Amino acid sequence: MNIPTIIPKKMALGLMAGLIGASIAIILYLFGYLEFWEAKTWDLRVNMMAKPAKTTDKIRMILLDQESLDWADKEMSLPWQWPREVYTPIIQFCQRSGAKALVFDMLFTEPSGSGVDDDQIFASAIHGFDNFVGAVSLSHSEGSEKTWPAYASEPVFKVLGLDEWLATMGNSEIVFSHASFPIPEISAAANILGNVQFNPDQDNVYRRVALFHVFDDKVVPSLALASYLTAQPDTVIKIEPGHLIIGDKKIPIDKQGKAILNFRGPSETHKAYNAAEVIQTELRLQNGEDLTDDQAALKDALKDAYVFFGCSAPGLFDLRPTPVSDIFSGVEVHATMLDNLLANDFINPAETTTVVIMTILIAVLAGLATSSVSGITRSALVYVFFIIAPIILCILAYQKGFWLPIVVQETAVAITLFSGGLIYYTTEGRQKMFIKKAFKQYLSHAVIEELIRHPENLKLGGERRMLSIFFSDLEGFTTISEGMEPEALTALLNEYLTAMTDIIQEEGGTVDKYEGDAIIALWNAPVIQPDHAQRCVRSALRCQAKLAEMRPILRERLGKDLKMRIGMNSGPAVVGNMGSHTHFDYTMIGDAVNLASRLEGINKQFGTYTIISRSTMEQMAGLFPVRELAKVAVVGRKEPVVVYEPMMQEEFERSRRQLAVFAEGLALFYKGDFAGASAVFSGLKDADPAARSYEAKCRNLIDNPPADWQGVWVITTK
Repeated sequence: MNIPTIIPKKMALGLMAGLIGASIAIILYLFGYLEFWEAKTWDLRVNMMAKPAKTTDKIRMILLDQESLDWADKEMSLPWQWPREVYTPIIQFCQRSGAKALVFDMLFTEPSGSGVDDDQIFASAIHGFDNFVGAVSLSHSEGSEKTWPAYASEPVFKVLGLDEWLATMGNSEIVFSHASFPIPEISAAANILGNVQFNPDQDNVYRRVALFHVFDDKVVPSLALASYLTAQPDTVIKIEPGHLIIGDKKIPIDKQGKAILNFRGPSETHKAYNAAEVIQTELRLQNGEDLTDDQAALKDALKDAYVFFGCSAPGLFDLRPTPVSDIFSGVEVHATMLDNLLANDFINPAETTTVVIMTILIAVLAGLATSSVSGITRSALVYVFFIIAPIILCILAYQKGFWLPIVVQETAVAITLFSGGLIYYTTEGRQKMFIKKAFKQYLSHAVIEELIRHPENLKLGGERRMLSIFFSDLEGFTTISEGMEPEALTALLNEYLTAMTDIIQEEGGTVDKYEGDAIIALWNAPVIQPDHAQRCVRSALRCQAKLAEMRPILRERLGKDLKMRIGMNSGPAVVGNMGSHTHFDYTMIGDAVNLASRLEGINKQFGTYTIISRSTMEQMAGLFPVRELAKVAVVGRKEPVVVYEPMMQEEFERSRRQLAVFAEGLALFYKGDFAGASAVFSGLKDADPAARSYEAKCRNLIDNPPADWQGVWVITTK
């Protein structure tokens, strides 16, 4: 076996699969075909892991909810819309409580329906609160104002580097041409006006926001930034590609000036109070009445807090879909934005270069891993690991404040695993076809001699005959074959199959066929053999002994032990020449043949390597000692089959005491005393794989008692 040439070839196949997967996934990612699914996986991450920050408690909300609307209608006969005078107690209460800033997420673009006095009273209350933030709505197409109106106070802060940034980015989304301002009384009274307008992502979900916009060459902050600036008016703001710097806070932004929100949790994660509760509390204070405990606590809760006032009643149409909820009020989005600003923890988008490198890396590793393992279990573990790995990486990235795309990585892994499996299946398939072609015409001498004596048998057809049937298979053949070139594998199989076939033919058996490493043989055809069962079992025990003799030498070549499972059954079957008129083989078919095949596989259940059916045991006439192994229900048969493990007399004598204890445990198992059987098998499990299998089976049956126990071990696989 030429290892230096095998390893590079397998690695090259894995590398090729990885590069195929990575290339396709990266192309889909760069052209935006994965954005929709990536957004949905991001929403899932946010839903699972969003949590409050230390700054969350610095923000309070007063919500105009349905309860407040119902209260006003019932207690004051005020249907919507309310007179603006009703909002005055809210402003007064926030001022009285010592709120750091008050943000009104409501547009008052039309004069009050209750008259000029109503607007003046409201404006007077606003003017009395130094850190009041009013709302203006900017748009690309709607709004009566195209220049900054003289009645509205102009923004006094600047964004350093803005002109250069706009020129570099060629950004039009952040620059608006139309605006809707509050009425002059309110515009003039507010300390600062903040933009309430922000747009969702393409799927209509709000994940990203801009902290400022530009109108008439003037910088208009968002409500969140306006509330921050009204409390910290001397803050210096600077913009540069990829970041907006606000004081000592560096916020990651995209080319549209948007930052990714770091949601804190579901609706009302920021402590919220309804407007009716606040109004009633202020009116009690103005009337000199005592406050309830809840009202006193409310007053304390607003001290030094940023307070947002907005609508959450469904009928007021300010509900937005977000990653944490399909019903999330707009004012809560503004509150989340301010929370992120205070905590300086907006989500960082992963750089495209980083995403590409990670995608290539994980795809190549997945390809190399699939090329270096063999067998269903190991391959499944590799598949599971590399499917889960991107999920773990993206969860860890979220916890560090990064949006690391997951769909591009999963796409790369999926394509890699598929293409890798296809490559390896095709390669192994060619090897198996090569081996099958080399051995398919291999016939026993007995068949050849029978055909010489009776050439008339060289035709299609067969006869029913009592046969003893032998099925064998090498344990871990796939692992062995994947690690060898076809020539080396053929040489190994020639050596193994020759040794086994010599024994079978010495015992008078006919090799029906080879299927890769599997040997299928029969006795009592084409020549009559009254002692066919004895020949069959003796052949199996001799084959096991021969393989044990060869094992140390083979281990030096393969680096692992070569073991063989054998299943035998005796019963009626049709045997003869079968196929087409131009090509046929001497073979056998029937239920007895199928059972022998099943018995070979049943060895896996018990950790054994040689099994015979009751029929074979009875026809063997006691030539070899056996231990009863189980009553099994196999796929394709209605009645259970009692199976036995045959052994040489010397082995039986060495293990007589252990076998007797096993028989005691088996009797308890048949009776349904699983606890007792488990105790018996537990004492043998270190030395006996069959006892170990029974001990595990008993534990399972104790935990899941069967409804109608018949002592049968059900085999669910073929």
